[in-house]
Amino acid sequence: MKKVERINVMMRYINNRARFTISEIMREFNISRSTAIRDIREIEAMGMPLVAEVGRDGGYFVMNNSVLPTVRFTDSEIKALFIAFMATRNLQLPYLKSRQSLAEKLLGLISEAQQEDLVLLNQILLFEGTNPNNPDLLDLSDLPHPMLEKLIESLILDRYLRISVKEEKEIRSYSIYLLHLYREKSIWKVEAFDLKEEKRQIFPVDNLIGVEPYPVKKRTSRKNILEKLSMQDEAINLVLELGPQAIAQFKKYHPIKVSIAYTNPYQTTAVLKTFIDVNNTEELSEVTNWLLFLGGDIHVREMPEEILGCIQERLSLFCP
Repeated sequence: MKKVERINVMMRYINNRARFTISEIMREFNISRSTAIRDIREIEAMGMPLVAEVGRDGGYFVMNNSVLPTVRFTDSEIKALFIAFMATRNLQLPYLKSRQSLAEKLLGLISEAQQEDLVLLNQILLFEGTNPNNPDLLDLSDLPHPMLEKLIESLILDRYLRISVKEEKEIRSYSIYLLHLYREKSIWKVEAFDLKEEKRQIFPVDNLIGVEPYPVKKRTSRKNILEKLSMQDEAINLVLELGPQAIAQFKKYHPIKVSIAYTNPYQTTAVLKTFIDVNNTEELSEVTNWLLFLGGDIHVREMPEEILGCIQERLSLFCP
């Protein structure tokens, strides 16, 4: 561990303890006594108010009401943060109303030399969805659906919600327990347990027009919800064996609820098991597209006739 990284970690280690000794620092960071003493003195010089205790069992403690000094980032950490920030272009992330403000604050924390490195990276690196003729990080407008932030604020307080969803020509209300909020194919979606129908449901955030808390008296416990979901998940109706090419395709893209289990130590073969709701037209179409995307390096153990029919119909368009 480099010195800057060690100092940062050591400050957090010290700040989280009422008292510590030189010996504890030596063991925790695997350093010599002289190095531990130098590091502690440097931390004191940076402004952390440490008080030394005299005596055989003496040590140090942080003065009450102290504030942890500003954390210093290494060059690699700064580049990692900036590149991650760049990679989120056009992803429609919540709370990201002003990229310019965030970028300016980030640049204000670093030296001019580091700023020049980031400007150069911004000119060289392009990510998916970026316009190569206008890759400027500060000129983007990628605000998400306005309901996304409201939904997040609500679920932080409580995951039992009543949501209003616009479906074709009508608006329907659902009482849900929110399981996950995820982004797939550039669309934010809610994976939830429908408290009335007692089953898993998926709702696009773009279709939400209202979110409010669900009454406490009518709730089902989280334990009961997970038990019911577990029983439903056992109804597996799609089982595939994947070869190395199909595994490579799987890693590029797969639905959020699908996972694989490797069947050899080299991770060149795997088994995929999941449940597909064949009565859901949208899900059936998405799964058909995805299975074709996996390619021919798969062996079908079990597959609903509805999916097989969709695949045959899709292939007939190319091979009449």
